[in-house]
Order: sequence, then structure tokens, then C-alpha cells
Amino acid sequence: MEIYKILRAGEWADLRERGETPGAPVDIADGYVHFSTAAQARETAAKHFAGADGLMLAALETDRMTALKWEVSRGGQQFPHLYAPLRLADVVWAQPLPLGPDGHVFPDGFA
Repeated sequence: MEIYKILRAGEWADLRERGETPGAPVDIADGYVHFSTAAQARETAAKHFAGADGLMLAALETDRMTALKWEVSRGGQQFPHLYAPLRLADVVWAQPLPLGPDGHVFPDGFA
């Protein structure tokens, strides 16, 4: 199953340069890397990245992530949380997530 991480430009650059990252400041503070399912990603973008441009949407395959846990979060939904660094090797694909007039524009074909 694919899960998704929205990264700011600096976070994406850091991941590409170092090959892994502990995540965004909120991830570091919480002790795990936050992800969203396809059904949750748009709400995550609107809630946590409103007005932010220069973002990347990265897809990761859950089968490659041994330290992944599903935990209840926003609205009682189960969210994937990674209790390990986010590794570039686990990224299946990444696409820009530009800001449009009505919010973020997800890639064609995104669920």
C-alpha cells in the first residue's frame, strides 16, 4: 500500500542530499514521521500546509517500512506513523505539489 508524505522544499532537499531524514520539526517533536493515506492527503495539505508553495508529495510503499505503526489521530482516523528515519530508498515516486487558486494541485491520477 502506498502512503504519502508532504515535504517542504528544504526537507525534500535534505532527504535527497542525506538519503534519510528524521522529518519535519513536527515529526521530530512527536518522535515519529507523519504520513497520510491517499484518502487523507488532501485534508493534510489543507490543514497543515495551507498557503505553502514549493512542496513535494512523496509516495512510499508500506511493505518496505518495518517501523511503521497505524495509530488513531485526527477525527479518530488511523494514520501511518514511522518510528524511524524517512529513507530516500523507500520513496517510490515524488511529484511537485503546487499551490493553485483553490488549494494544492495533486498529480493527475492521484486518488
